[in-house]
Amino acid sequence: VQLQASGGGLVQTGGSLRLSCEASGRTTGIDVMAWYRQGPGNQRDLVASITRRGVTTYADSTKARFSISRDTRNTISLQMNGLKPEDTAVYFCYAEQTYGPVERTYKNEFWGQGTLVTVSS
Repeated sequence: VQLQASGGGLVQTGGSLRLSCEASGRTTGIDVMAWYRQGPGNQRDLVASITRRGVTTYADSTKARFSISRDTRNTISLQMNGLKPEDTAVYFCYAEQTYGPVERTYKNEFWGQGTLVTVSS
């Protein structure tokens, strides 16, 4: 599975950006897709996730301003509104693929290359 992310860039405080991510390759079994971010000197943290059935999870710092959507089975978007300087980070697309029998499933994890979001004050 390959993940191709796009949509990062430079925006002023209060502005908006939309990130997109498309999974390609052997995508059968992909369930959870998500966005993580890693700011300078920080660990990689979850921004938002969405399951194949559309169940979403958000970080407390983003849930009032960001919205994740599953546009197709293998593509997700992240609409980011009201951006703040602390949202500056490299944003990574993530996908989780499960396979195997019901009584014992296995999991593969995939990461995209990252797209830089810079919010100027």
